[in-house]
Amino acid sequence: MKITNNIKMILLIILGIIVLYIFNLKNSDFNLNRSISACMVAQKKSSESFDPDKAREFCKEEIKKKIDY
Repeated sequence: MKITNNIKMILLIILGIIVLYIFNLKNSDFNLNRSISACMVAQKKSSESFDPDKAREFCKEEIKKKIDY
């Protein structure tokens, strides 16, 4: 009786870890895109000649550098 309760608890914990991992994978792209968009807005406000393609590439590089730290 006690062994089955322990197995149920272990399975519940493993299931919770899997759900959190999948949730993290799905939302990481969303967070990255929001960071890039915010960076592009800041670039637009601080730059006199704004090129969206160059700003997107610059922001992607800068954000990826900070993520790798």
